[in-house]
Amino acid sequence: MGHGVVIFEANEELGGMMRYGIPSYRTPRDMLAFEIDRIIETGVEVRLGVRVGKDVSVAELEGSFDAIFWAIGAQKGRPLPVPGWEADGCLTGAEFLDAFNHGWVFSTAKRIVVVGGGDTSIDVASVARRLGHVTTPHRHDTIGHGVVGYTAQDVTGSLRREGVRATLTSLFPIEKMTAAEREREDALREGVDIRGGVMPIAVLTNAQGIVCGIRLCECTMQGARPVPKPDTEFEIACDIVVSAIGQMGDLEGLGDLDNGKGFIEIEPGYKARKGTKHFAGGDIIRPHLLTTAIGHGRIAAETINQFLASGSLDKRPKVDVHHFNLLEELHQRNLKPTKYDAGQVRGTADSQWAIHNYEDRSTSQIIPHRALFKGHFKNEQRGKRTEIHISADDVLGNFEERIQAFSEKQAIREGERCMSCGMCFECDNCVIYCPQTAVKRVPKKERAVGRYVYTDYDMCIGCHICADVCPTGYIQMGLGE
Repeated sequence: MGHGVVIFEANEELGGMMRYGIPSYRTPRDMLAFEIDRIIETGVEVRLGVRVGKDVSVAELEGSFDAIFWAIGAQKGRPLPVPGWEADGCLTGAEFLDAFNHGWVFSTAKRIVVVGGGDTSIDVASVARRLGHVTTPHRHDTIGHGVVGYTAQDVTGSLRREGVRATLTSLFPIEKMTAAEREREDALREGVDIRGGVMPIAVLTNAQGIVCGIRLCECTMQGARPVPKPDTEFEIACDIVVSAIGQMGDLEGLGDLDNGKGFIEIEPGYKARKGTKHFAGGDIIRPHLLTTAIGHGRIAAETINQFLASGSLDKRPKVDVHHFNLLEELHQRNLKPTKYDAGQVRGTADSQWAIHNYEDRSTSQIIPHRALFKGHFKNEQRGKRTEIHISADDVLGNFEERIQAFSEKQAIREGERCMSCGMCFECDNCVIYCPQTAVKRVPKKERAVGRYVYTDYDMCIGCHICADVCPTGYIQMGLGE
């Protein structure tokens, strides 16, 4: 859109949670680097190793830039609200994955318990199983919390890896965990012990104040509140307890942007409620998917562009779609309408200044499947990507991508399954089936994308047949509305 853009990044590389919060077998680093480079090469300035609120203040940003977009993610894990949490050997899932993805961790303890039930807890347990426990006669360095770092000489030398016992606990029964079913099945296959319907009571420590286990009990859920079952307490011996029960943003030094819960409140269009030129998107407003965060950024870019141009923000539709502009298309093809001379005219079907058979419904409507004439489409099953299933015996040291990308042929086939809902793909049904021959093709020299047929309203009797036989739901009859 022509604006100058600067990215401030606290880490040494771009990528955020895609790089530092998610294992490489989920977001391959080569593809991540390719996508980031593709964007940066458009002229985006990047300032690495700069933390806003510490190295540069919010006030400095406000004085130097016309708009600020907060995409800082929810990179701070929530601690377990149980006694003993402060012991050495307790850490959050965000801390564990951040240390691993920075390359600081090559080994974990022999026994690890992950409390959670969502995708992050699956990642922690799965990474721990892959890392294993490294034994060496000469340990050079430790980073605490039962997670061990080694020198490069150690890593390339005579280290011996052995498997670890990883247990994942969830308040909800296994079949109701928030993690996807496929992720649960993969974790079980890879040797993670998943226990559903249990809640932590206390972290257990030894005489040195180091974690040696965790006490739990069975529970039932009343909505989002766990209710312990009496006389069901038990203990699991472990060396690390990881809390993966939720995340929030680290908003230290960012003034009053924090809503008190570790997130930034927004208004429609991703405008932050605090600050006149602040916008926000991604996990810092609501932890969700990578694709969700990317969508937030795209919408916010359009909102910011509008804000910089006019200082005001229009209400956005419930679902954001690309708006096809027929007038712009006609202009590019030298078919733009002629000038309208003010005055009353009876009938406009033949007028060169009037545009018929065109309405921008994308701002407010979605074409439901009921509006499609599905008799024109054969049933084709959705293609599935190949998944590499790793057994518990083979998981140690295996960080290869688990879900394979589509081949070019498979990707084309998936694209061919699209039914073009709400769009005209020039099937000629309306022309062929109109009993009055009121629907006609636009002369070839006047055609453009979005302008393939026209209606002779002197002949149309409103029988609705053209709308009934339209495969995509593109034709809607207002009947004078």
